[in-house]
Amino acid sequence: MKNVLVAYGVRCAFVMLLCASSAWAQDVTLTGRVELLNGDKAAKPDAGHVVVWLTPEAAAARPVAFHPVQSPRLVQKNKSFEPHVLVVPVGSMVAFPNRDPFFHNVFSLFEGKRFDLGLYEAGSTRDVHFDKPGISYIFCNIHPEMSAVVVALETPYYGISDSRGQVVIPNVPSGKYTLRVWYETALPETLKAMTREVIITDSTSTLGVFRLAEVSAPAAHKNLYGKDYDSPLPDNPAYDRH
Repeated sequence: MKNVLVAYGVRCAFVMLLCASSAWAQDVTLTGRVELLNGDKAAKPDAGHVVVWLTPEAAAARPVAFHPVQSPRLVQKNKSFEPHVLVVPVGSMVAFPNRDPFFHNVFSLFEGKRFDLGLYEAGSTRDVHFDKPGISYIFCNIHPEMSAVVVALETPYYGISDSRGQVVIPNVPSGKYTLRVWYETALPETLKAMTREVIITDSTSTLGVFRLAEVSAPAAHKNLYGKDYDSPLPDNPAYDRH
C-alpha cells in the first residue's frame, strides 16, 4: 500500500510539473517594428523612444509582478535627462539625482504626475512617487532645453523601440490584450487610432509594423510659473556652481 501511495504521489507531482511547464511554454516573446515618418512621408533614420504595451483583459493572463530590476532613475547630467523616456510600474519611486555641477529644479505640471522638486544642488537626489498610470512630461525650471517623459503603466508587458525601430516584449502569456502605442510627437488622435485588441497565442511572434507620422516640433514649453524662461545667467550662483 505504501508503494502504491508513493507511486501515486510521484505521478501527481509529474503531472503538476508537466502542467506548469505547459503553462510556462505559453509565454512568448513578441516583436514589432516602428516606422517614424516625417512631413514628406519619408522614414526617419532614428525610430527610438516609441512605447508599445499590452494590457490584459480580465482573466486573460496569469498575474505577473511588475518589479524593476533596480530603482528607476532619471539622471540629470550635461543639462539633460538620462534616459529621455522611462517606463515604470505604477507605484514606483523614481529617483532624480543631480549629476551636474550646478543646481536644477525638476517639475511636471501638465499631465500624469504633478510635482515640483524645488531647487537642489549637485550631488543631491530627490524622489517622486508615481502612484497612478499616465504620461508625465518632465522639465527643469532653470534649463529650458531639458525634457524627459515618465510613462507609468499597470502592466509588465511593454517594450520601447530602439533607434532602428525594433520593439521586444518578453514573457507574454497567451490571452486577450488591449494594445496601445505612445510617442512624444505623435498626435493624440493618431495614437488613439492605433489602440486595438489583440489575441496572443503560443504561436504568436510579431505585433507587426507601427507607422507613425510625426508632427512639427512642439512649441516651447513654459516654466514652472507658466511664463517664458528668462535668459540664461551662467554667472548667477543660484543657477551654476563652478
